[in-house]
Amino acid sequence: MPVPSFVARLRSRIGRDLLWLPGVTAVVHDAEGRLLLGQRADSGEWALVSGILEPGEEPAAGIVREVLEETGVEIVVEALAAVTATPEITYRNGDRSAYLDVLFVARAASRAAAAAARVGDDESLAVGWFAPDDLPASLSRSTRDRLALARRFLERPEQGTYFVR
Repeated sequence: MPVPSFVARLRSRIGRDLLWLPGVTAVVHDAEGRLLLGQRADSGEWALVSGILEPGEEPAAGIVREVLEETGVEIVVEALAAVTATPEITYRNGDRSAYLDVLFVARAASRAAAAAARVGDDESLAVGWFAPDDLPASLSRSTRDRLALARRFLERPEQGTYFVR
């Protein structure tokens, strides 16, 4: 996966030290209630679509861009479900990062948008729609955790967005 140019510039200055980055993730559903997942090229695991915000980019606009780039699916953001911090991640090249993750609930913009699902870049091996009760066995841990957060939000929207304290 290509490293964004602004991250590469930071890495040229800080090396492999821990880098705190803003991330976005979407729980995207279609008209049938299926969830959009991508099979990650780096791990082979299935996961929700996520990505890093560009400098100055609004989080909702960033996740719309990420989903379109990675899957070809146009989405409409419906709600902010959770804001969490990820544990530190050490990548294969030794770079260390942690993310402030902004989790959105979204829907495919239309049936035609949902039908457009495809692998859009080298970050994914496959893209697909899955019934919530029939998810792939090789689902990433972070996706399981984020789906639980989204479920909590959707079951009790009157309590508002989930923030870890």
